[in-house]
Amino acid sequence: MRVLVKGAGVAGLTAAFELAARGAAVTVVETRHSLGDNASWMAGGMLAPWCERESAEQPVLDLGRDAAGWWDAVLPGQVTRAGTLVVATPRDVGELDRFASRTSGYRRVDEDEIALLEPDLAGRFRRGLFFPGEAHLDPRRAMAALQDKLAERGVEFRFGVDARHMAGFEREIDCTGMAAGDDELRGVRGEMLILHAPDISLSRPVRLLHPRFPLYLAPRANHHFMAGATMIESLSAGPITARSMMELLNAAYSVHPAFGEAAIVETGVGVRPAFPDNLPRVESQGRTVAINGLYRHGFLLAPAMARQAADLVFDSDKPAEHADETHCQRRSA
Repeated sequence: MRVLVKGAGVAGLTAAFELAARGAAVTVVETRHSLGDNASWMAGGMLAPWCERESAEQPVLDLGRDAAGWWDAVLPGQVTRAGTLVVATPRDVGELDRFASRTSGYRRVDEDEIALLEPDLAGRFRRGLFFPGEAHLDPRRAMAALQDKLAERGVEFRFGVDARHMAGFEREIDCTGMAAGDDELRGVRGEMLILHAPDISLSRPVRLLHPRFPLYLAPRANHHFMAGATMIESLSAGPITARSMMELLNAAYSVHPAFGEAAIVETGVGVRPAFPDNLPRVESQGRTVAINGLYRHGFLLAPAMARQAADLVFDSDKPAEHADETHCQRRSA
């Protein structure tokens, strides 16, 4: 079976892998000229289903539990399984109880255990929550490595190409996000910074709770950190706003004053596609299967969505259904 995958973000790459693993001849086509400059490229890479449950529905936890295992199996060495640390300043310590009431899979940690988990945060926070089952990866390294692995398996990549000019495929997988033109989709703008702070080391993502602008710091190689991310209802992919930059920098400084001396290596904005319920969908219409609405959970939910899409491609006679086990929409028409 020849399958065309439209879009080389995380949804397209994971779908291409699942299809190729089942024997399809896959071509990935992308209007951009490289893997970069999309919402996936700006992602934090946190595989944190328990933390995300704080503001997401149960299907996000159900679908995301196995994400770290999928990425680890496909790209050995890319996933760091060190958990997630959630902290709050003394004046916002009540946010920890609110966060805990909406999540599971954590244990409460005191000042001493925080210091053991992250020595550079010793003495800075008295209480926290530790989610030991969570993991993280560097999205850009992972996407590049997955592209290489797919190419080794014979997947063809065509960049800078309009998919409307492609023919000769039995099935198509549409992973084009906002460009798909679905009237139900809305854009959720996420802004981020990459900071270089050579005096700070963190072993895992740290989330700082705040009533107005919660922050996460995701460690990258060589003392680089991604600070993000805002959630603004907007289709604008313009530059980061001054207000967002100040809020992100102030929050990072609250985690550790050494971030005040960090170099701002990069700023970025990604517009993430979301449906009204903020849950992803895999839908089949004729010979096209669409994966969309991954919202802020791209790397967390893409593996499960890719498996569902591959199931529809290779089992196209299956009757229409909703995925009861996840409550996410998986429909065949």
